[in-house]
Amino acid sequence: MRIMFVGDELVAGFGDARALGWTGRVMARTACEPPLMHMTLATPGEGTEALAARWENDVVNRMDRKADNRLVLGLGSHDMEKSLSLARSRLYVANILDNAMSLGLSPFVVGPPPRNDQPLRNQNDLTQAFADVCTRRNVPYVDCFTPLFNHEQWATDMSMTATYTPRQAGYGLMAWLVLHKGWHEWLGVTPHESLT
Repeated sequence: MRIMFVGDELVAGFGDARALGWTGRVMARTACEPPLMHMTLATPGEGTEALAARWENDVVNRMDRKADNRLVLGLGSHDMEKSLSLARSRLYVANILDNAMSLGLSPFVVGPPPRNDQPLRNQNDLTQAFADVCTRRNVPYVDCFTPLFNHEQWATDMSMTATYTPRQAGYGLMAWLVLHKGWHEWLGVTPHESLT
Protein backbone atom coordinates (compact mmCIF):
# COMPACT_ATOMS: atom_id res chain seq x y z
CA MET A 1 0.00 0.00 0.00
CA ARG A 2 1.20 3.51 -0.84
CA ILE A 3 -0.22 6.54 0.94
CA MET A 4 0.39 9.99 -0.49
CA PHE A 5 -0.30 12.95 1.81
CA VAL A 6 -0.95 16.24 -0.01
CA GLY A 7 -1.73 19.65 1.43
CA ASP A 8 -0.15 22.76 2.92
CA GLU A 9 2.44 23.22 5.68
CA LEU A 10 0.24 21.39 8.21
CA VAL A 11 0.83 18.17 6.23
CA ALA A 12 4.59 18.80 6.46
CA GLY A 13 4.46 19.41 10.21
CA PHE A 14 5.84 22.94 10.00
CA GLY A 15 6.67 24.26 13.48
CA ASP A 16 6.89 20.84 15.14
CA ALA A 17 10.19 20.53 17.03
CA ARG A 18 9.98 16.75 16.62
CA ALA A 19 9.56 17.16 12.83
CA LEU A 20 6.65 14.70 12.79
CA GLY A 21 3.53 16.80 12.43
CA TRP A 22 0.24 14.96 12.49
CA THR A 23 1.16 12.79 9.50
CA GLY A 24 4.31 11.39 11.13
CA ARG A 25 2.47 10.71 14.38
CA VAL A 26 -0.33 8.90 12.57
CA MET A 27 2.07 6.76 10.55
CA ALA A 28 4.11 5.93 13.67
CA ARG A 29 0.92 4.52 15.23
CA THR A 30 -0.22 2.60 12.15
CA ALA A 31 1.03 -0.96 12.28
CA CYS A 32 0.62 -2.97 9.07
CA GLU A 33 2.23 -6.02 7.54
CA PRO A 34 3.77 -5.50 5.11
CA PRO A 35 4.68 -1.95 6.21
CA LEU A 36 3.05 0.96 4.43
CA MET A 37 4.99 3.28 2.18
CA HIS A 38 4.01 6.89 2.68
CA MET A 39 5.05 10.17 1.08
CA THR A 40 4.40 13.72 2.23
CA LEU A 41 3.88 16.12 -0.67
CA ALA A 42 3.28 19.51 0.92
CA THR A 43 3.36 23.07 -0.40
CA PRO A 44 3.30 25.83 2.27
CA GLY A 45 0.66 28.53 1.92
CA GLU A 46 -1.37 26.50 -0.55
CA GLY A 47 -5.11 26.93 -0.89
CA THR A 48 -7.49 24.57 -2.63
CA GLU A 49 -7.09 26.25 -6.04
CA ALA A 50 -3.32 25.68 -6.12
CA LEU A 51 -3.71 22.21 -4.62
CA ALA A 52 -6.22 21.26 -7.33
CA ALA A 53 -3.77 22.44 -9.99
CA ARG A 54 -0.73 20.51 -8.74
CA TRP A 55 -1.74 17.41 -6.76
CA GLU A 56 -2.23 15.08 -9.72
CA ASN A 57 1.25 15.67 -11.18
CA ASP A 58 2.82 15.06 -7.77
CA VAL A 59 0.83 11.92 -6.97
CA VAL A 60 0.51 10.09 -10.30
CA ASN A 61 4.29 9.94 -10.76
CA ARG A 62 4.56 8.22 -7.37
CA MET A 63 1.79 5.67 -7.81
CA ASP A 64 2.63 2.01 -8.14
CA ARG A 65 0.22 0.36 -10.57
CA LYS A 66 0.64 -2.93 -8.68
CA ALA A 67 -0.03 -1.39 -5.27
CA ASP A 68 -3.08 -0.21 -3.35
CA ASN A 69 -2.63 3.56 -3.79
CA ARG A 70 -4.25 5.90 -1.28
CA LEU A 71 -4.56 9.69 -1.11
CA VAL A 72 -4.78 11.69 2.11
CA LEU A 73 -5.89 15.24 1.50
CA GLY A 74 -4.83 17.52 4.37
CA LEU A 75 -6.90 20.67 3.90
CA GLY A 76 -5.74 23.93 5.37
CA SER A 77 -7.59 27.23 5.56
CA HIS A 78 -5.55 29.46 3.26
CA ASP A 79 -8.65 29.93 1.09
CA MET A 80 -9.87 32.46 3.67
CA GLU A 81 -6.72 34.58 3.26
CA LYS A 82 -7.12 34.43 -0.51
CA SER A 83 -10.80 35.50 -0.23
CA LEU A 84 -11.88 32.42 -2.15
CA SER A 85 -15.63 31.85 -1.99
CA LEU A 86 -17.02 28.77 -0.26
CA ALA A 87 -18.47 27.67 -3.59
CA ARG A 88 -15.01 27.76 -5.19
CA SER A 89 -13.41 25.95 -2.24
CA ARG A 90 -16.05 23.24 -2.49
CA LEU A 91 -15.58 22.94 -6.24
CA TYR A 92 -11.82 22.51 -6.01
CA VAL A 93 -12.08 19.84 -3.31
CA ALA A 94 -14.85 18.06 -5.23
CA ASN A 95 -12.70 18.03 -8.37
CA ILE A 96 -9.70 16.65 -6.47
CA LEU A 97 -11.78 13.85 -4.96
CA ASP A 98 -13.56 12.99 -8.21
CA ASN A 99 -10.28 12.88 -10.14
CA ALA A 100 -8.59 10.85 -7.41
CA MET A 101 -11.31 8.23 -7.46
CA SER A 102 -11.24 8.08 -11.26
CA LEU A 103 -7.51 7.28 -11.00
CA GLY A 104 -8.25 4.42 -8.62
CA LEU A 105 -7.07 6.27 -5.51
CA SER A 106 -8.98 5.80 -2.28
CA PRO A 107 -9.19 9.28 -0.63
CA PHE A 108 -9.28 10.27 3.04
CA VAL A 109 -9.69 13.94 4.01
CA VAL A 110 -8.46 15.78 7.10
CA GLY A 111 -10.04 19.19 7.59
CA PRO A 112 -8.38 22.39 8.78
CA PRO A 113 -7.84 23.01 12.48
CA PRO A 114 -8.81 26.27 14.22
CA ARG A 115 -6.64 29.33 13.89
CA ASN A 116 -6.42 32.56 15.87
CA ASP A 117 -6.34 35.06 13.02
CA GLN A 118 -9.65 34.33 11.26
CA PRO A 119 -13.28 34.66 12.41
CA LEU A 120 -14.65 31.44 13.91
CA ARG A 121 -17.79 31.60 11.80
CA ASN A 122 -15.77 31.68 8.57
CA GLN A 123 -13.66 28.75 9.76
CA ASN A 124 -16.76 26.77 10.72
CA ASP A 125 -18.38 27.48 7.35
CA LEU A 126 -15.26 26.27 5.52
CA THR A 127 -15.14 23.11 7.64
CA GLN A 128 -18.81 22.37 6.98
CA ALA A 129 -18.35 22.95 3.24
CA PHE A 130 -15.46 20.48 3.10
CA ALA A 131 -17.39 17.95 5.19
CA ASP A 132 -20.40 18.18 2.88
CA VAL A 133 -18.29 17.56 -0.23
CA CYS A 134 -16.85 14.44 1.39
CA THR A 135 -20.21 13.18 2.66
CA ARG A 136 -21.71 13.45 -0.83
CA ARG A 137 -18.90 11.21 -2.13
CA ASN A 138 -18.82 8.81 0.82
CA VAL A 139 -15.22 9.84 1.54
CA PRO A 140 -14.03 9.76 5.18
CA TYR A 141 -13.64 13.26 6.63
CA VAL A 142 -11.97 14.21 9.90
CA ASP A 143 -13.28 17.48 11.34
CA CYS A 144 -10.36 19.06 13.22
CA PHE A 145 -12.06 22.41 13.75
CA THR A 146 -15.11 21.53 15.89
CA PRO A 147 -13.36 19.44 18.57
CA LEU A 148 -10.39 21.82 18.86
CA PHE A 149 -11.70 25.40 18.68
CA ASN A 150 -12.56 25.36 22.41
CA HIS A 151 -9.87 22.87 23.44
CA GLU A 152 -7.62 24.26 26.19
CA GLN A 153 -4.47 22.42 25.11
CA TRP A 154 -4.96 23.52 21.49
CA ALA A 155 -5.42 27.14 22.57
CA THR A 156 -2.28 26.99 24.70
CA ASP A 157 -0.28 25.48 21.86
CA MET A 158 -1.51 28.09 19.37
CA SER A 159 -0.78 30.96 21.77
CA MET A 160 2.94 30.13 21.41
CA THR A 161 3.02 30.86 17.68
CA ALA A 162 2.45 33.84 15.43
CA THR A 163 1.50 31.58 12.52
CA TYR A 164 -1.51 29.36 12.06
CA THR A 165 0.52 26.18 12.53
CA PRO A 166 0.47 24.38 15.87
CA ARG A 167 3.38 22.98 17.84
CA GLN A 168 3.93 19.50 19.26
CA ALA A 169 0.80 19.30 21.42
CA GLY A 170 -1.42 20.61 18.62
CA TYR A 171 -0.09 18.14 16.08
CA GLY A 172 -0.58 15.39 18.65
CA LEU A 173 -4.23 16.39 19.02
CA MET A 174 -4.74 16.35 15.25
CA ALA A 175 -3.11 12.92 15.02
CA TRP A 176 -5.38 11.61 17.78
CA LEU A 177 -8.46 12.81 15.89
CA VAL A 178 -7.31 11.15 12.66
CA LEU A 179 -6.51 7.87 14.43
CA HIS A 180 -9.91 7.82 16.15
CA LYS A 181 -12.13 9.06 13.31
CA GLY A 182 -11.97 6.33 10.69
CA TRP A 183 -8.26 5.95 9.86
CA HIS A 184 -7.93 2.24 10.60
CA GLU A 185 -11.28 1.43 9.01
CA TRP A 186 -10.20 3.27 5.85
CA LEU A 187 -6.99 1.26 5.73
CA GLY A 188 -8.80 -1.98 6.53
CA VAL A 189 -6.53 -2.76 9.48
CA THR A 190 -7.17 -3.42 13.14
CA PRO A 191 -5.74 -0.79 15.49
CA HIS A 192 -3.34 -2.04 18.12
CA GLU A 193 -4.48 -0.82 21.53
CA SER A 194 -0.93 0.01 22.60
CA LEU A 195 -0.42 2.25 19.57
CA THR A 196 -3.56 4.37 19.69
